[in-house]
Amino acid sequence: MLAEQIESLVAQGVAEDSEIAVQVEGNKALVAVVSSSFAGKRRVAREQLLNGLLGDLIASGELHAVSYQLKTPEEA
Repeated sequence: MLAEQIESLVAQGVAEDSEIAVQVEGNKALVAVVSSSFAGKRRVAREQLLNGLLGDLIASGELHAVSYQLKTPEEA
């Protein structure tokens, strides 16, 4: 359930053609996204974008730790 919720939130904030994969173990997640939305953005800006999308889950403690793999289509 949490993985689907994360995927839905991420999908709302990135380009429609993005590829999103989420793995959840307990309250920790690995979020992998390939998106043209990341073009021209540094790693920190990409992570800030995702942290903003997942902020409510993180703030509530439902999601404790998140690791990201964020790439543009050219980098993938």
